[in-house]
Amino acid sequence: MLQRRQLSAALAVGTLGLACGGLRWASAQTAAPAARHIAIVARKFVFLPNQITLKLGEPVVLEFTAPEVVMGFFAPDLQLRAVIVPGEVAQLPFVPQRAGQFDFLCDIFCGDGHEGMNGTITVVA
Repeated sequence: MLQRRQLSAALAVGTLGLACGGLRWASAQTAAPAARHIAIVARKFVFLPNQITLKLGEPVVLEFTAPEVVMGFFAPDLQLRAVIVPGEVAQLPFVPQRAGQFDFLCDIFCGDGHEGMNGTITVVA
């Protein structure tokens, strides 16, 4: 009788393991897509690139570098902000939730010409 209980317990554990493995496999098949990384250089007095096109709902990571001085990135309508420090990569992950054109700018004074340091993010459906 004891062997039958041990066998039943072993079968139950094995079945549970297969079920959990199947659930893990199914969830991996429906996992969110990997984020697209976009490199952006902030230099006096321009963002390169300064025109960025994204897809609605597509996860992205904006990766900023600044070779000269501390810069800022601010996209007010998307509620995105980053401080870009020379020698470091500032990562800004987000998922665009609405289509349209959204302006961005440098919000840390970086010298004469700073006021023209801007660009546009276009989100398409």
